[in-house]
Amino acid sequence: MTVLSDRDIKKALREKRIVIKGLKKENIGPASVDLTLGNCFRVFRHSEVTHIDTKNGISESLTELIKIPKGRPFIMHPNEFALAVTREYIKLPADIMARLDGRSSLGRLGIIVHSTAGSVDPGFEGNITLEMTNIARVPVELWPGMKICRLTFETLTSQSEVPYNKRKDSKYLGNKGPAISKIEKDLS
Repeated sequence: MTVLSDRDIKKALREKRIVIKGLKKENIGPASVDLTLGNCFRVFRHSEVTHIDTKNGISESLTELIKIPKGRPFIMHPNEFALAVTREYIKLPADIMARLDGRSSLGRLGIIVHSTAGSVDPGFEGNITLEMTNIARVPVELWPGMKICRLTFETLTSQSEVPYNKRKDSKYLGNKGPAISKIEKDLS
């Protein structure tokens, strides 16, 4: 696998091999693309949840969707977990995957941008859901539109035989908002 340079990223965008709706040109770095934070967050209604049943999954009613109005931040409290979403909508071809990394400026404030899901499969299409946690001891303001994570792109040695958008079990294809876990589908 080879990591794409800024030249390769720009070429793939021009040729529409990689599609990133809402991307600003200045957010293309030497070997990555900076994505920005959307204005929708999903948090657990923890006072109503005794536990999460991974076999039967969770209902959206056990979470609260929070839409942040323009000009206001989302306050991430210590030890809080929230699902967020990128503003940008991405679409990858069958021979390119992406890796998501948090930004060090946020890491230095105690914000973890993704708990585990750092790779984006070939054929994925949608807004990326972020699994965010504040491990600091103080609340942190997160502003919609701020740079939140970075994507690097890698070419596969050959096209994926069954890319994400062609798999029967693609749980998060076409997401537009912060998607809750569909863990129950992994147990069948």
